[in-house]
Amino acid sequence: MIRLLDFLFALFGLLFAFPFLVILYVIGLFDTGSPIFTQERVGRNKKPFTLVKFRTMKVDTASVASHLASASSITPFGHFLRKTKLDELPQLWNVLKGEMSLVGPRPGLYNQGELTHAREAKGIYSVRPGITGLAQVNEIDMSTPELLAKTDRKMIDTLTVANYFKYILMTVTGSGSGDRVGKH
Repeated sequence: MIRLLDFLFALFGLLFAFPFLVILYVIGLFDTGSPIFTQERVGRNKKPFTLVKFRTMKVDTASVASHLASASSITPFGHFLRKTKLDELPQLWNVLKGEMSLVGPRPGLYNQGELTHAREAKGIYSVRPGITGLAQVNEIDMSTPELLAKTDRKMIDTLTVANYFKYILMTVTGSGSGDRVGKH
């Protein structure tokens, strides 16, 4: 049931948002010259997949978890995209392809060993990663791997269709602030 909802929401989301996505893409061209950001992430069963987002940081920013990146790397338009969570919209493509769900644990990077270990111990990789979830709406990010893994497990164990819609609604209405970015 969740996969069907994911597919339908992603398909209709991409179709209806397409003109808006084009506008954000064009603004991104002026902002960084390269508006689409792709990065290999850890997917279901630890299978790698390429996550797609709108770029929010300068092109030469190191490929690290957000909390390890410098806040000075974020462009002014990128700040707007992060604050409104519009940078996540291209991930609807990942959802449509079945690599992600709208609701699930945020996919980590392969170089985040502590997070990968904590998630493996809690069986988090048995589900598709998601755009949002319990941790995101409660502002728990990848800077606290054990807490994140514990929260991901709680979400997986209690995920119902009602909670699915609850997390999406909370995200759309502004709960959570997304991944923190380092101060340095």
